[in-house]
Amino acid sequence: MRQFKTESRLNKIRNVVSARQFDLEVVLEEVHDPHNVSAILRTCDAVGVQNVSLIYNVNKFPRISRVSSASAKKWVDVFHFDSIEKCYNKYHEDGYKIFATTLNSNSISIYEADFTEKSAIVLGNEHFGVTTIAAEKADETIYIPMKGMIQSLNVSVAAAVVLYEALRQRTLKNMYENSGVAQMRIEEIIDLWCDK
Repeated sequence: MRQFKTESRLNKIRNVVSARQFDLEVVLEEVHDPHNVSAILRTCDAVGVQNVSLIYNVNKFPRISRVSSASAKKWVDVFHFDSIEKCYNKYHEDGYKIFATTLNSNSISIYEADFTEKSAIVLGNEHFGVTTIAAEKADETIYIPMKGMIQSLNVSVAAAVVLYEALRQRTLKNMYENSGVAQMRIEEIIDLWCDK
């Protein structure tokens, strides 16, 4: 039984769920600051990303405060992995192209990447970025063009920049008009969200 206060709330939930991009996902590798994780979850919700994977085999899984995430965690599904291999294998089995954010000689600009295909975007630790293995096993490495002296952004800012480029590309292809997910699945999520 749906527990919602108003018809307008139900309509908002329906519109948000219907625009979710179930073939665009984010992977965070060893991001240790829970405030950064929370900020990234907020951006994911804002651009319609439903699923986020967290990989930790060095650091502990961070405790994400509901206050600091502005409750974004309840609107985004979070999955845990203890290795790059397990996470990447899952994405490859599901047909995703994996984009790891790092600046190397093979990296392409985020403006050259095609985020309208089934995409998993990997962001790394605040101090060291993605690990070598995460970059090597990715299908493509990408970078954010920078014109200043500093060659990196805070990970939560970097996530926002990349995800809003993905949103721009997907908007141009009208991908927010149809999530490509079966109506039955959309109705299941709406039922779940109405109880939150």
